[in-house]
Amino acid sequence: MAERENRRDNRGGNDRRDNRPEETPEFADRLVAINRVSKTVKGGKRFGFAALVVVGDQRGRVGFGKGKAKEVPEAIRKATEQAKRSLIRVPLKDARTLHHDMEGRHGAGKVVMRTAVAGTGIIAGGPMRAVFEMLGIQDVVAKSIGSQNPYNMIRATIDGLKSETSPRQVAARRGKKVAEILKKPEAEAVEA
Repeated sequence: MAERENRRDNRGGNDRRDNRPEETPEFADRLVAINRVSKTVKGGKRFGFAALVVVGDQRGRVGFGKGKAKEVPEAIRKATEQAKRSLIRVPLKDARTLHHDMEGRHGAGKVVMRTAVAGTGIIAGGPMRAVFEMLGIQDVVAKSIGSQNPYNMIRATIDGLKSETSPRQVAARRGKKVAEILKKPEAEAVEA
């Protein structure tokens, strides 16, 4: 059996698939919503499915995608592929929470996200919780105000996360050191 496999490899024919980079299973995905949609045609109704998926590496990268197909697994596959193409990087504080409080908006959806102390956990509703879990955040307090549509909630959450900046990014933009940015106001008053 092993000899036959060696001969097959040495022939040089069908080893093209072995040269392709293997897709690393570094991304986790979460199905947020699945919706059955119908199209009325002359003979009746044709049913299809729309899937909303959030993908992340749980180390600061997250993305979402939507897919439509006649069957559920195909819709989920399409949504997952789109989500992997739309990943964004979010800086995390101590690899567990956000650096600062923020708001995100999309359409009628508005979300408020606040940093939290260690041990708080993820206090957020459905679609927002999926985004935070895939991002790797462990402590956050979030509230959705307005639209309860999962598509708008996720888009508003991603919009807010895009606006997050780390002290390192702020220091680089201002041309200062990180220690100067993180200096407490009380310490400045004592120095003066």
